[in-house]
Amino acid sequence: MERRTLLRAAVLGGSSAALGGTLWRGAAYAAPAQPGAGPYGALGSPDANGIRLPSGFTSRVIARSGQTVTGTSYTWHNAPDGGACYVDGTGWIYVSNSEINPSGGASAVKFSSTGTITGAYRILAGTRQNCAGGKTPWNTWLSCEEVSLGYVYETDPWGVQSATRRDAMGRFKHEAAAADPVRRVIYLTEDETNGRFYRFVPTTWGDLSSGTLQVMVAGTATSGSFTWANVPDPDGSPTTTRTQVSGSKSFNGGEGCYYANDTVWFTTKGDNRVWQLNLTTNTYELAYDDSLVTGGTAPLTGVDNITGTTSGDLFVAEDGGNMEICVITPADVIAPFLRIDGQSGSEITGPAFSPDGTRLYFSSQRGTSGSSSGGITYEVKGPFRA
Repeated sequence: MERRTLLRAAVLGGSSAALGGTLWRGAAYAAPAQPGAGPYGALGSPDANGIRLPSGFTSRVIARSGQTVTGTSYTWHNAPDGGACYVDGTGWIYVSNSEINPSGGASAVKFSSTGTITGAYRILAGTRQNCAGGKTPWNTWLSCEEVSLGYVYETDPWGVQSATRRDAMGRFKHEAAAADPVRRVIYLTEDETNGRFYRFVPTTWGDLSSGTLQVMVAGTATSGSFTWANVPDPDGSPTTTRTQVSGSKSFNGGEGCYYANDTVWFTTKGDNRVWQLNLTTNTYELAYDDSLVTGGTAPLTGVDNITGTTSGDLFVAEDGGNMEICVITPADVIAPFLRIDGQSGSEITGPAFSPDGTRLYFSSQRGTSGSSSGGITYEVKGPFRA
């Protein structure tokens, strides 16, 4: 994936706009795509599922909270949240968290090579408010509790092995996780107004039972260099992990996290920002900041879960906003990829691509009802950029 430096141009509803402010002063703004469109073209009218998509894309409902998953006897969980996909022979698996407290946990749906649903089942139970998480290179799912002194649970997407609580990864209000196989660490976000950005260094790569929790240390600016410092007491009690290290950098509401090609991106919902860490130079900067958008309304608000593709595109889901998943391209163009109509009381969660990159899975956590029991999980299929 090509690493972007600064997000210089944005595509809005009917015009293009550049990101202004001192951070971008003097920048040669990237030429935006077709006004109002972006790399996939303009959004069409709502389909039968209420989703506006570019031409050539279609949607279907995979599961609904409180109802049995099509072709199975398994009842889908409430408040579907973070998710990921896994290769399963010639087919694949999509896992999804449940952000309810108590109960929470996570479930999985299995697909054949043609996309037919062949099974659904529980992979984690008895936990609290499982929000986001992350996929490991050894094909497990890290399900994170978004509660004070929450834990990370390592789960088996196939539902064969029992889930294991990973105490060494720290106790705090966990949100998302992203694995870095080069540095052999797991990055972790914290959903607090003064949250921190962490990394977990396992004693042995592939085994999360022991290791060192570290926190990012940097100044108060929106760009600069950073280092890592050990968290003395990962248990977070009586002193919270975010207050143990002097000089650790505060972030306003850490959310999604995604790693590719020596870069990690994470979102902070409290200030509508996407942050970018260059791991080869140990520097950080903003990849998106809605307060610096000029020339129109910010195209991306309520930033939340984030994922990416082999083309270098980032896909960012909105918690609220216009109920959109927006795409940020390597050319620093941002535009809506899809929008869900009639569900303003919900949020979009769990974006993840099938292994072949032709299908995007995600959920509307509260659906049309605005309640956690009204969640809907979707699949969008079409000509995604390779």
